[in-house]
Amino acid sequence: MNAPVLTIYTDGAARGNPGPAAWAIVVRKPDDSEEEHSGALGEATNNVAEYAALVHALERAVQLGSKQVAIHSDSELMVKQMRGEYRVKNADLQDLYQEAKELERQLGRVTYTHVRREQNSHADKLCNIVLDGTGGGKTAGAGKKKAPAASVEKQDGARADALACLRGVETAWKQAAPRAPTAEQVWDQLWSILEEHGLVRGAK
Repeated sequence: MNAPVLTIYTDGAARGNPGPAAWAIVVRKPDDSEEEHSGALGEATNNVAEYAALVHALERAVQLGSKQVAIHSDSELMVKQMRGEYRVKNADLQDLYQEAKELERQLGRVTYTHVRREQNSHADKLCNIVLDGTGGGKTAGAGKKKAPAASVEKQDGARADALACLRGVETAWKQAAPRAPTAEQVWDQLWSILEEHGLVRGAK
């Protein structure tokens, strides 16, 4: 008999990226009861906040003795990194990633699903409540405040990574490689590069 599934929606937000940050989780238990948890992180990036929320989610799952856990997040980057589809190259995320993997090993089975922001509105709202109460500023609606213009260093770093990605694709396309990536797959790779450099966040 399959173990009951614990479903957790996670969200992290940073106003300023980096800036005042918060995490939130909404835990839906197999008996349909629900609990929510959230907290402030101080200064952090969006991606660090997303991983902090994940760590709190997995810690709660361990506390509840869960064997089947379904994580839902609107951070496509984090979901694909936890699935092993993308590498974690950002040094600020590596420790949190390893902490999440350690917690994952204490659970039976953990799945990761990317959802659109509107499907994650409860956790998103909790993050904004925390930020509104910690001097993080007000935001219209449930969305995050738009980050200021990225630094030249971030732009240059993202451009270099994006060009490296495109050159590899260009070579494969020129050789008419049967396994050459599709345009959609290339866009996913480019978007993950932009997210990792803190230039964008959210659904494409």
